[in-house]
Amino acid sequence: MRKMLKIAVFALCYTPLAFGQELDSLEQTGTLDESAFTFTEAQLGEDDDMSQNVTILSSNTNVYANEVGFTFSPTRFRYRALSQKYNDIYVNGALMNDMESGQFRYSNVGGINYITRNLDATLPFEDNNFSMSNIGGSNNYNFRASQVAAGNRLTLSGANRSYTARAAYTFGTGITSSGWAFAGMVCYRWANPGYVEGTFYNSLSYYLGVQKLMGDHSLSLSTWGNPTERASQGAATDESYWIANNRQYNPYWGYQKGEKRNSRVINDFAPSAVLTWDWNINKTTKLTTTLHGKYAMYKSTRLNYNNADNPQPDYWKNLPSSYYDVWDVEDANNRTTQCYNDFLNTYNYLKDSKEARQIDWDRLYAANRNANAQGADAMYFVEAKHIDNLYLTLSSTLSKQLTNKSRANIGVMLGSNKGMHYKTMDDLLGANAYHNVNTYAMGNYSSVSDAVQYDLNHPNQMIGEDDRFGYDYNLLARRGLLWANYIENFGLLHYSISGKIGYDDMQRDGKMRNGMFANYSYGKSETAKFVSGGGKFNASLNLGRGNTLMAGIGYEHRAPQITTAFVSPEMNNDFVTNLHNERVFSSEVGYQFQNSLLHVNLSAYYNYLSNVTEWQNFYFDDINSFSYVSLTDIRKRYYGVEAGVDVKLSSSFNIKAIGTIAEGKNINNANVRYMNSTKATYTNDIVMNKGMREAGTPLTAASLILSYHSGGWFIDLKGNYYDRIYLSYSPSYRYQKTLTTMGNVNNDGTFNVPDQAEGKGGFMLDSSIGKSLRLRHGRQLSINLSLTNILNNTKICTGGYEQSRSDYTVKEENGQTLMNNVRAYKFSLNPKKYYAYGINGMLNLTYRF
Repeated sequence: MRKMLKIAVFALCYTPLAFGQELDSLEQTGTLDESAFTFTEAQLGEDDDMSQNVTILSSNTNVYANEVGFTFSPTRFRYRALSQKYNDIYVNGALMNDMESGQFRYSNVGGINYITRNLDATLPFEDNNFSMSNIGGSNNYNFRASQVAAGNRLTLSGANRSYTARAAYTFGTGITSSGWAFAGMVCYRWANPGYVEGTFYNSLSYYLGVQKLMGDHSLSLSTWGNPTERASQGAATDESYWIANNRQYNPYWGYQKGEKRNSRVINDFAPSAVLTWDWNINKTTKLTTTLHGKYAMYKSTRLNYNNADNPQPDYWKNLPSSYYDVWDVEDANNRTTQCYNDFLNTYNYLKDSKEARQIDWDRLYAANRNANAQGADAMYFVEAKHIDNLYLTLSSTLSKQLTNKSRANIGVMLGSNKGMHYKTMDDLLGANAYHNVNTYAMGNYSSVSDAVQYDLNHPNQMIGEDDRFGYDYNLLARRGLLWANYIENFGLLHYSISGKIGYDDMQRDGKMRNGMFANYSYGKSETAKFVSGGGKFNASLNLGRGNTLMAGIGYEHRAPQITTAFVSPEMNNDFVTNLHNERVFSSEVGYQFQNSLLHVNLSAYYNYLSNVTEWQNFYFDDINSFSYVSLTDIRKRYYGVEAGVDVKLSSSFNIKAIGTIAEGKNINNANVRYMNSTKATYTNDIVMNKGMREAGTPLTAASLILSYHSGGWFIDLKGNYYDRIYLSYSPSYRYQKTLTTMGNVNNDGTFNVPDQAEGKGGFMLDSSIGKSLRLRHGRQLSINLSLTNILNNTKICTGGYEQSRSDYTVKEENGQTLMNNVRAYKFSLNPKKYYAYGINGMLNLTYRF
C-alpha cells in the first residue's frame, strides 16, 4: 500500500501539461521579486538545513510586518524569535508544514518565488478563511494557474551570493475563452564556487499548473519541485577565523589531487503537487477541497572516521590554543615556555599554509590503503544521512457569508506522513572493508558481544557503498484537524472567534535490531496518541480619524512533534518520559494610525509556552560517543514590542522606520534524560537552562528606510541595526552533575551556571535601485540592482552554537566522576559561529512580453 501511495504521488507530481500563451498584462515592479529567497542558503549548516530560519510574513495594513521578513533576512531573523513550526504555510488551503518537525522549508519553493507572490498572509490575531492562525502567523499561497499573470516573463540574474547565475522563464495564459488556464515556470541557479570558498550550488526549479473553470466549479492541478545539490559551509571558532584572516573560512572542504572537494554535500528534492476543487455552491457559499502529496528526499554527507584521528582541519587538537592557555593567566601547567613555543609553531604553520587549514583528502586515501594492506576496516569514510518523507493530506474548507456583516468558515484536514530515516555509505575513500559494528561501544563491551552490533538480524555485515548501516527506522504520524471561525463587523467593532480540535498519533518502526536494545529496537513501537485543541478571540475598534485599537488572546494544546518524541530513535523504540501536549497562551495589543501622509503601527505581545519538549543528538568527544538528549517540562516566555512608521513626504518619497525589542527565553530549569551510544543506560538529571535565550536570531533589530519610487524608477536605502544575538546553548555544560564535577556549586547549594554565548551585532547598510521601462506592444523591461552590506561589516554574527565538550578531563573514583586535568583549550569560551557575508549584490534583468 505504501509503495502504491509513493507511485501515486510521483505520478501526480510529474503530470505532463499542454499549454498556450497570450499577451502579458502590465504589472507593477517591486524590489522583492527576485531576491526574496536568495539569503542564507549557503550558510545553512546540516541542522539549519532542515529548519530554515527566514520567515517571510506580511500584512498589507501593518508597516512592521510588511517589511520585517525581507529587510532583516541577512541575519536569519525569526518573527518574534519563534521557531518556524509556529508559522503555518498553506498552498490552496492545504497545510504544507512538515508533520515530523512542524516546519516549512522555504527551500522547497526556492527559485519559483514569483509564483509565491499570490498569497493571503495573516498575522497571529488576524482572521482568515483558511485556518485558525498560528502564533507566528499563517500564509496561504495561491498556486492556481489562473493567478499567474498572463504573458511571458524572462529573468536573467548575476550575483556573488550563494549562487552566481540565475535564469528563469515564466508563462501564463490567464483564463481563456474556453475556461482553461495554463501556467509554468522553470528556473536554474548555479555557482561554482559560491560566495564561500569550497561551496557550490546547482539547482533546477519548476512549477506547472493547469486549471479548468466549469460553471460553478473549478478544478486545478499544480506541481512543483526544486532538485538541488549544494555544498555547505561549516561554522568555526573565532580562533580559526583569525588564523585564516577570513570570517568566511570553511573547514568542510579540502584538496584531492589538486581539486577542491567538500565533505558536506546536500541533495534535496521534494516534488509536490496539489489538486484543488473549488465549488461556488451559491452566491454566499463556497467549498474548497485540496489533495496534497509530497515525496521529499534529503541527503547530507559527512566525513567520519574509525579508530583514527579526527580528520577535521579545525579539530581542537590542531589549533594553537590547545597547547597554550590564552584565557587563564594563572594556569601554570598550560602556560610554560614550551607551551608558548608550541602555540607559535602551530599558528605559523596554519597561517602560512592554506592546505593545512583544509581537509587533506589524499592523506585519508593513503591511510585507507594502509588499512587495506592490514586487512582492517576503513579508517576514514564519507557517510550520508537520509531523511525521506511521503506526505499526504486532504483538506476541505466551507466558507459562508451569513450576512453583509458576518461570515463563517469551517474546515477539516486529514494527514499522514511516513518519514524514512537511515544512513548509507557514500564513499569508502579507497577502503576495501567496513563492518556494521558500533566501534564506539567496544570500550564498554567486548568485540564479540551482541551489544556492539548495529543490526543483530545481520551481524558483522560487510558494508559497501550505498549500503545502509548504523541506523534505519521509519517515523509514522497521522493527524486529523477540525477548525472553525466566525467573523463579524458590529458597528465600529470588528471581531472574530476561532477554534480547533485535533488528533495526532505517532509511532516508530525500526528496520535494524540494535544489539543494545535487542527486544525493543526492531519493528513497531507502541503508539502515542494526543488530543489537542484551542481557541482564539481578536477584535479591533475603529476610533475614527484613522485611529484603530486591536487586542487578541488565545490558548491551545499542541501535540508534540514526532522528532522530539523518542529518546534515541536511532537506537530503540523508547518514548520520551513525561511527553505531553505543549500548552500555548498567546496575547497581543496593538494600535494603528493611518492617513494620507502617515501610517503608524505599534504592537506588544506576550506568549507563554509550557510542557515544551526539545531533543538533541550530537557527538560528545569527552566520552567518544554520540549523546541523545531529551529536555522536557520546559517553560518559555516570548514577549516584546514592535513598531513601524511610514511617512509620505511626497507622492514619490517615503521614509519608513521599523524596529523590535523582543525576548524569548526559558523560565525554568528543565528535566533532562540522556543516553550515550556506547552504553545502554539512561541518566536523569536537571539541566540549569533557566534564562537561556532563543538562538540564531537578533532579539533587537531596527531599520530606517528611504524609499523613492517615481516614473518607473525605484530606489531604496536601508540602514539596519542588529543586537542581542545569542548562540545555541549546550545543555551538557549545565547538567547539575557536570556543574558539581566542575566545582561550580556555592556553599548554599546553588550553582554557578555559565552564561550563554553571544554573537556580535552591528550596523548593515543595504540598497536597491531599479528602472521599469515600457516598450512597444505592451512589453516591459525591468532592471534591478540590489546590494547588501555595502559597508562590508563582516563582524555581525548570524548564528552558531556552543561546543558540547568540557574544559577538563575526568576520572572515576569510588563510583564518582571527578575533575582530573584542566585543558589548555577552553571549549566553553570557543563557540562556533557564522558571520554575515561582506558586500554582495545581485543584478536582475526581467523582460515581459
